[in-house]
Amino acid sequence: VQLHAFGGGLVQTGGSLRLSCAASGSIFSINSMGWYRQAPGKQRELVARISTGGSRNYADSVTGRFTISRDNAKNTVYLQMNSLKPEDTAVYYCNVVGLLESGRGFASWGQGTLVTVSS
Repeated sequence: VQLHAFGGGLVQTGGSLRLSCAASGSIFSINSMGWYRQAPGKQRELVARISTGGSRNYADSVTGRFTISRDNAKNTVYLQMNSLKPEDTAVYYCNVVGLLESGRGFASWGQGTLVTVSS
């Protein structure tokens, strides 16, 4: 399974960005899709996840500012980020968990996309 993430960039404080991550390969079904981030010198942390049924969970630090959504027909997950703050600066990684056509489970990571928020 390959994940292609894009949409990062440089934005000023208070600005917005939308990240996208498309999964491709021998996918039978996708369970959960999510976004994580890793800032310099820090551990990777969960930003948001969305299940097949649409239930969402967010990190406290982004609740009310970020929105995760998915397009099941396109095997794509999105992260709409509003009211960005300098502390949101990080490399953002998408993560997809599901089932291959072979019947085996998979958990894949995207290559990461850099989000930089200037003050």
